[in-house]
Amino acid sequence: MARRPEVHFHINPRQARVWRGKERLAVFTRLALLCEAHGLTFRAMARPGHEMTAQAGAADGNLHIVENGRMRGEGWLNTALAYLQGFWQLDPEGIQAESSAGRAVFDPAMVEQEAALRFLRRLRRRFVAPRLSRFHQPRDLAQGLPEGAVALFLQGRSAYHNGRCALPMERMIRAVAAGSGGRPVLVKPHPQALEEGHAAIAAAVAQGARVRVTEANVHDVLAAAAVTVSVNSAVAMEGFLHRKPAILFGRSDFPSLAVRATEEADFPQALEAALGRSWPFARMLHWYYSRHALELDAPDFKARAFAAFARVGFPKDRLGL
Repeated sequence: MARRPEVHFHINPRQARVWRGKERLAVFTRLALLCEAHGLTFRAMARPGHEMTAQAGAADGNLHIVENGRMRGEGWLNTALAYLQGFWQLDPEGIQAESSAGRAVFDPAMVEQEAALRFLRRLRRRFVAPRLSRFHQPRDLAQGLPEGAVALFLQGRSAYHNGRCALPMERMIRAVAAGSGGRPVLVKPHPQALEEGHAAIAAAVAQGARVRVTEANVHDVLAAAAVTVSVNSAVAMEGFLHRKPAILFGRSDFPSLAVRATEEADFPQALEAALGRSWPFARMLHWYYSRHALELDAPDFKARAFAAFARVGFPKDRLGL
């Protein structure tokens, strides 16, 4: 009789022994509950390094789920937060800019409008009304932010991994300031990379960039902004909740939902393109999250998870279910 496959969770070494119930590893807790409900054996183990970056994982008869991974091959899936709390990627190629979603092309005709509007309203109740974001945000309501601003959100080093963006932070700030068409430019450093962000802003200002620095709650900035700019930040998705278009300087796994700029000279045209069309934000969000992410508390989580397992060669019958 063939051995029943196990499910192996590959988690960062700092939390590999205390992962269960941790918010930043919530997908593993949810998958553990799924395994327990179906009698599947699962194990958590420390993955090496910052990411498991090999392009091909060995097929050993088990199903592997890798935090922040880029593993490919039979039995390998990669997982990371899909920008908004409660939604996760479970992908056979990688996470974020390396995920298979990056090749998908959004077609608004594929999404039913009423369902999309219900989804958008639900997300706004969850995130916009209480002004919640992934990282800590000030609770005080920001005052005096300029309306119609170009809002540039800086990120940490992970945004630049594996060639995701070729434009250094300082040059991106200068490009946005120079190409804003007279609109005020708000620059928000990343909450987990404040020192690096402020250094880049200071260097850009020393070169003549006219910007206003803010550490205000991201939802206050988005409410005032006309457009978001980032490498490939989650703030683009949060901006869609506020019905604000996005410009990305880096590769992402939602390229058809945003305007791309790669060099400084691209930005004025990118800004014109972003502001010059009507974006179907509700349909965009519904399309991405219903096709390229799993909602942990959704009624269809089990079906979506098993579909992801089957995608890498582990349908239910192979799992003994």
